[in-house]
Amino acid sequence: MRSGRLIEPLLPAPRTGTKGGRREKHPRRRIVDAILYLARTGCQWRYLPKDFPPWPTVYWYFTWWHDDGTVEKVHDALRVKVRQDDGRNPEPSAGLVDSQSMRAADTVPKATSGFDAGKKTKGRKRFIVTDTLGLLLTVHMLAANVQDRDGARRSLLWTRLDHPTVTRIWADQGFAGRLVDWCATVLRCTLDIVRKDPGQQGFKVQLKRWAVERTFAWITMRRRLACDYERNPAHSETMIRWAMTDVILRRLTRGRPTVRQGPRPLRKTTP
Repeated sequence: MRSGRLIEPLLPAPRTGTKGGRREKHPRRRIVDAILYLARTGCQWRYLPKDFPPWPTVYWYFTWWHDDGTVEKVHDALRVKVRQDDGRNPEPSAGLVDSQSMRAADTVPKATSGFDAGKKTKGRKRFIVTDTLGLLLTVHMLAANVQDRDGARRSLLWTRLDHPTVTRIWADQGFAGRLVDWCATVLRCTLDIVRKDPGQQGFKVQLKRWAVERTFAWITMRRRLACDYERNPAHSETMIRWAMTDVILRRLTRGRPTVRQGPRPLRKTTP
């Protein structure tokens, strides 16, 4: 598969001693496929199909690549490739920030979850920052009872540290207030609030912000992320990065649509 050729060179070298050691029993590509399968289907680790390596092995690689930052490096490298293929600069100059409250499973500790009174949701809240294409830049998990203007500070700070070229960010009305001044004075960037039109009724696509809403749709299409099942909030962030890596891989490996040459033949229709 072409996706395997894209992601395999970005993975770390096998863990062996200075004098060599036992070769890895399972191909890295199968490990990645198992993690992406779990993110898509939402199955438990123990219920991974037998076609994949044993689940303890897959989970060990999941935690190893989480701890050493491999997942972030792989995701960021693929994101840069997508931007370059789209004719853009490798690093973005503008971004979008938003939050999403998600119900948490019973296995999630109460210390890392809360109740969002506005959405009537008990669980955690995802804060993400994307570029204008909707590709993930930063993700941060907090309890659902944290206000948007308070919880977004860390995500925006990480974005400015990791992507200093981002100088303008769009957000919805939930981020208005002191956060706008904080971004201007501390982060030296502009936080633009996209407001609804006066008298607006029903749903309407908002300028710029539709891309980050589409990103949330990409994430929640993965059944593992339709609800927060991870005990460790950091593992939730890693699972979101794996989901977005899957989105990017599909985008890089999809073929161009076939275009029929010449006029289409007439078809006989029955009255």
